[in-house]
Order: sequence, then C-alpha cells, then structure tokens
Amino acid sequence: MHDVTLFWLFNAFVVLWLVFDLCVLHRKASAISLREAILWSVFWMGAAMLFAAGLYLWKGSQTALEFTTGYLIEELLSVDNLFVFIVIFSFFRVPREYEYRVLFWGIVGALVTRGVFIFVGVTLINSFAPVVEYFFGAFLIYTGYRLSRGSAHKIDPEKNIVLRLARRLFPVTSDNRDGRFVVKEDGRWMVTPLLLVLLIIESTDVLFATDSIPAILGVTRNVVVVYTSNVFAILGLRALYFALSGAMHRFSLLKYGLSLILVMVGAKMLASHVLTVPIWLTLLTVVSIIAISIVASIVFEKSRSRRADERSAR
Repeated sequence: MHDVTLFWLFNAFVVLWLVFDLCVLHRKASAISLREAILWSVFWMGAAMLFAAGLYLWKGSQTALEFTTGYLIEELLSVDNLFVFIVIFSFFRVPREYEYRVLFWGIVGALVTRGVFIFVGVTLINSFAPVVEYFFGAFLIYTGYRLSRGSAHKIDPEKNIVLRLARRLFPVTSDNRDGRFVVKEDGRWMVTPLLLVLLIIESTDVLFATDSIPAILGVTRNVVVVYTSNVFAILGLRALYFALSGAMHRFSLLKYGLSLILVMVGAKMLASHVLTVPIWLTLLTVVSIIAISIVASIVFEKSRSRRADERSAR
C-alpha cells in the first residue's frame, strides 16, 4: 500500500465516521456525560495506538515511533485548546447540550485548515530548507518561552476580529434557536449566537495550528504521519474536553511541561543538520515530561488544597 492510497483510505474513514457521528450517534443535541466522555477518549487513544501498530507492521518501527511521538505532542498541545473552549463557551453561555454540536463542526473546519497548514509547511521545508527549519525551530522556542509565562495565545472573545466582522455583516438572533446556526425569520436570514461561537473557535484554531504544525514537523517530515497524528488528536478533542473541562485546574503545571517540549523540539530542529536525535529518545523524553508534569500538578494541587484547609481551620 502506497502513502497516497493510505491517505485517501484514511480520509474516507474519517468522513464516514463524522457522518455516522452526526447522523446516528449524536443526531439529537444532548449533554455528554463524564462516563461517555471518558469512554470516547479511551476509544480514540486506543484507535491511535492501533494505527501506530499498523504503521509498525507496514512501515517499520521508525514510522510508528514518529507517529506516536507526534500524536502525543499534538494531544498535549490540544490541552491549550480546551482552556480556550471553556472561556468561549462561558463567555457566550452556551448550553451544555449544544457544546458537542459546536465542537463537531469546529473540528470539521479544523481538519481542513490543519491539512492546508501541513502541506504548506512540508512544501516550505522541502523547498527552502534549512532556512524554514531554523525559522520554525526559533519560533517553537519562543512559543515555549511565552507559554511558560502564561498562555501562548491570549484569547478575548469580545475582541475577536471574526466576531466583530460577523456582527457587522449579519443580523444575530437573541437566543440559540434550538441549536441551529442559521434561521430565517420575517423573510430574512439571521445567524444565531452558536454560529458566532463556531466562528471564534475556527479562527482561534488557526492560531493554535501555527504552534502544533511546526512542532510535529520537528519530529517527522512524513506528510501522512504528520496529517494522521493531527487528525487523531483532533478527533479525540471533543471527548477530551467533556472529560477534563471540570478538572482542568488540577493540571496547573502541565503548561510548563508543554513549554519544555516545544523548546526541546525547536532546539532539535535548529540542530538537525549537526546532531541526529533518535526518534525513540524523543518519544521517551516527551512521555517522561508529560508524566512528570501530570504527577507534579496533582501533588502541587493537593498540597495547595491542604494548606488552604489548614488556614481556614485556624
């Protein structure tokens, strides 16, 4: 099986799954329970690992490790997206039962934009390397530094240029109109607040793509590996949001682990012409940083909670 064949078969699977998801699994708007979200998160992570196993049998250990490393980096980077989702949904007071529908179409749009970013990024590197490699590497180090001092992207929904433009161009309804994005009332078409939320999510994802695509290109230049690892991370993003949205505060140190990974990948790109880092070592480093960040976050939050309880008891 050639890479092109795999690419089209994979996309066919994604399209069929999205249609099945929209028309069968979640045809009616409803809130996603924590149990359901955890099960779907496990499902997509398991599917990604099965795909990695298939790559191992078909292409060998190098490609499989590149995919796994890229997938873990993209999954960790998506945590920043979750914070943005929480801010946007809270700002617009989106009912819980409509969040899944907005995220579904947001992910469809993200699949398209990420695909474009990936092919443009690979083309630039192949055409203008090592200049682009140095630029991406320096950019990742800078992004990692910014992330360690706060979010790499400050999101203020009210100042979003797409939102302001949409409000000028289209009349907006006062409520969500049963979860629809567009309605016709009194002979004219109107958009609902849900469409504004969707537009903001799509526009902010473009910002996050500027981090995630260079990060994975620092791991591999294989277009299929870059694309499929991105898609698996994006497909599992909705379930991850509903599973972790109520517990995001417990992972306060995760951003430092993510910033360290971005700096590491950026440095790897800058030194790629004089130093070759084995992919297994990159994967081991990424997994170690993620594990240490999660454990440290849990310990830190428990310690802070205990100190708060002791102060209140005095």
